Amino acid sequence: MQKEKKFDIISFYKFIILDDLEKHQLAIKKFLIDKDLKGTLILSPEGFNGTVSGVAGFVKEFNQFLFKNFSFDSYDSSNLSSSSNIPFDRPGVKIKKEVVPIEKNILKRKGNHVRPEDWNEFIKNEDVALIDIRKPFEHHIGSFQGAINPNVNSFREFKGYFDSLIKKNNKKLAIFCTGGIRCEKASEYLKEKGFEEVYQLKGGILNYINSVEEKNSLWNGECFVFDKRVSVKHKSIQGSYTICYACRIPINDEDKKSTNYKQGVNCPHCYNKVTPDQKKRFAMRESNKNKERK
Repeated sequence: MQKEKKFDIISFYKFIILDDLEKHQLAIKKFLIDKDLKGTLILSPEGFNGTVSGVAGFVKEFNQFLFKNFSFDSYDSSNLSSSSNIPFDRPGVKIKKEVVPIEKNILKRKGNHVRPEDWNEFIKNEDVALIDIRKPFEHHIGSFQGAINPNVNSFREFKGYFDSLIKKNNKKLAIFCTGGIRCEKASEYLKEKGFEEVYQLKGGILNYINSVEEKNSLWNGECFVFDKRVSVKHKSIQGSYTICYACRIPINDEDKKSTNYKQGVNCPHCYNKVTPDQKKRFAMRESNKNKERK
């Protein structure tokens, strides 16, 4: 019996001053192609943010390449997992103004990080307000017990929410996101605005569900990830969600039982938003896909 192939996945970020981004883009892209690695890596003047996957065992060599070529010896945060399927189709290296679009340069970070093993006790305190700073669709499929989601889709909207929060809230603030990077920027923004006690989950949700045993966990549901896995459970086990090809919202088996679901065309979340022309076009695309599979 042939042994099942395993793929390693590393998600990471590093705040570091970078210049000559086009040169670095070409060098990293060449390395990914030469080593048959797939994923997405963002380069910006303030550092790296990415997720890269490959045949089990590639991570050490990949890390050595980045550490040597960019003169650092560790990430600000990284999460490792594995999958029986490679979660990306191709390698991509993009140049952006920021590693994550939050309009805040934070090379000098002063964040208060709470380790996963200390997170449960910390967020149980009555003087702590727990906020999920991810987008609503991410929060919908899983979050921590008692977490508030601002229900906004951009950091510009977050700023308005945070500004009103600062005026009326005297609690400690515990914020979390998928891998930690959005919290780095949100934390610095809040401190600039005068909110002194801001704490963030070190390494984000992915670090928590990989570190804390499920029986002791305060996490409910699944964690959305930005690759073909769509969602993961504790220990980064493949989740149960897939993506609606019309609206790109994660859907589960219950959604697929709805009369408002048609594979590749619409789901309960977008049934009333997709136009008749779009439905016709999506149906044609799905039909062509089915022909290709035969």
